[in-house]
Amino acid sequence: MPFLRSALLAASVGLASLSPGVQAADDVLNLYTARHYQTDEALYTNFTKKTGIRINRIEGKEDELLERIRNEGASSPADVFITVDASRLAKADELGVFAAVDSPQLNRRVPANLHTATWFAFSTRARVIIYNKLDVDKGQIQTYEGLANPALKGKVCVRSGSHPYNLSLGAALIQHLGADKTEAWARGLVANFARAPKGGDTDQIKAVGAGECGVALVNTYYLARLLNSTKTSEVELMEKVGVVWPNQNSFGTHINVSGGGMLKHAPNKKAAQQFLEYLASDEAQVYFADGNNEWPVVAGIKVHNPALEALGAFKADALPVGKLAETAVEAQKIFDRAGFR
Repeated sequence: MPFLRSALLAASVGLASLSPGVQAADDVLNLYTARHYQTDEALYTNFTKKTGIRINRIEGKEDELLERIRNEGASSPADVFITVDASRLAKADELGVFAAVDSPQLNRRVPANLHTATWFAFSTRARVIIYNKLDVDKGQIQTYEGLANPALKGKVCVRSGSHPYNLSLGAALIQHLGADKTEAWARGLVANFARAPKGGDTDQIKAVGAGECGVALVNTYYLARLLNSTKTSEVELMEKVGVVWPNQNSFGTHINVSGGGMLKHAPNKKAAQQFLEYLASDEAQVYFADGNNEWPVVAGIKVHNPALEALGAFKADALPVGKLAETAVEAQKIFDRAGFR
């Protein structure tokens, strides 16, 4: 099965010893994670230092991990599932793998629009518009809707319309603009493509800097990595690229999240709740920002990340991220009809 490839990664972190029927232990947390950042090691290490709870983890792709959780059923050793993107978290919720978490601490620290009864966001990224400073007037692209303006014909680059980052944006636009206007937008966007969608967000940034595209949609996480780079080629690249926070005079810039929840059959529920609460602590929130170029969800956290500071403050869309699942399927249908694939 596909998830077996991911399971091989577990050997280096001790998860290979887990088996169905594993006994609960207060000093162990079994984590299934689709976050693949080496920088997260510090989060795990610090949690263990603070609590004495050892983390066993398995890393893999979201679908593989969810399939594993479902196959393991009530015998699953997994305590917590973490992934990137609200639509993926919502999918896990729809599959019924999460348990409700009754934590006054989490409910107090994580804003209401960034959690549900079963999962919590711990960091955010924004989906912004970037442009080639020599090719496009940023006055044309102050909104997502502006990307469908015929004046941008042959200038728009973006990754696949089936990617969760774009589906989440489409789902949000349906709720703000309605399905008909969102479909008209998608058709206009496709009509303006400089090339067929391909690559990831970093590829879009490089294409804009190289003049292959005039504008693109990207997540700030990828921008910040390049803005913090000291490589001459990447410094020169970012000098050519401008950033626009879309829809500052309307519903705000779309954001997406990293988050997670406790699993329904978690054998170590106390440790699972402690871990989720730790991710919302000041220490962990600072790390998301300074270590991995993501914004904290907890208000008042001081960020010391040059790239995030350079990007500045912005008005974020306050749409509850849990609602994105309500229109994600419709967004995919709209994108398919518009030829945004």
